[in-house]
Amino acid sequence: MGLQRPVEPFHRPYAGPEPPAPARRPRRLLVLLVAAVAFAVAAVAVFLIAPGRGDGGTDRASVTPRGSAPAAPMQRGRVVKALPAPCGTVSAATVDKAVPNASKRQNANSTLTTCTYSSTGSAFRWLRVEAHLYAPGDTATPVQDAEGFYDAQWAQAHDAPLVRTITLERATGIGDEAYRWFKADEGQPTVVGQVTARIRNSVFTVSYSERAPSAGKRDARERACLATATAAAREVLAALNHF
Repeated sequence: MGLQRPVEPFHRPYAGPEPPAPARRPRRLLVLLVAAVAFAVAAVAVFLIAPGRGDGGTDRASVTPRGSAPAAPMQRGRVVKALPAPCGTVSAATVDKAVPNASKRQNANSTLTTCTYSSTGSAFRWLRVEAHLYAPGDTATPVQDAEGFYDAQWAQAHDAPLVRTITLERATGIGDEAYRWFKADEGQPTVVGQVTARIRNSVFTVSYSERAPSAGKRDARERACLATATAAAREVLAALNHF
């Protein structure tokens, strides 16, 4: 037998694990950092844009300075939007009772209407209705403007020229606020019972005039004049509530 060739030891080639690419881990970290910063920026932007609530639960987005234009839509649902026809607020029965066989004269625009019923038999007997409107389309504060006009009328009644005030007092149950005024005309032998009232953004006045009574009948005529003006004022109020 021939000599056997010695078995040479088998050396397995060794290849250790490849080290990670030097740039791989820093790049992944950079991506994560960028994503985190972007998320934080987006969260801050959403917080700043979304309406929050301030102290006392007030919605910051709804807070506007008083008297600014956005105030009008908030009042629009509870204001008088238009005036009725100038001679269409008092019923024919009420007019006939106050001024029988009356002739009428009227004027109107979008913010002021007047209607005067005059007796054909007496120059001193008449019924007059006047209505003022502060329209939401003309002012951002229609109710406040009407309040100011009503207050001015009330103040002027205390120092009216050419009339002698017999009684002047506030009244309840007619609109948001009202007063009743019984006065005598210094230049004419007439007395006038007047009711002025405000309903939201509208102010109206009803005046009823007749010949001045004798001194002994003045109290009775005062009550009658003011009752006539009040009855007509309630009908005007009902008409405005439909507008």
